[in-house]
Amino acid sequence: MKLSARNVLAGTVLEVRKGSTTAHVRLELPGGAAVTASITNEAVDELGLRAGDQA
Repeated sequence: MKLSARNVLAGTVLEVRKGSTTAHVRLELPGGAAVTASITNEAVDELGLRAGDQA
């Protein structure tokens, strides 16, 4: 996984669901809370995001 200035939360990628132009990325934070972010498919590909990755 590449690093980006856009990576501001640490955690584990739980799921990446790509749509036609954007993706929903679900991230589990260290305290156990989960957040979902909508980002471009291009950003997912550039960052190499996959379920199980540490972010």
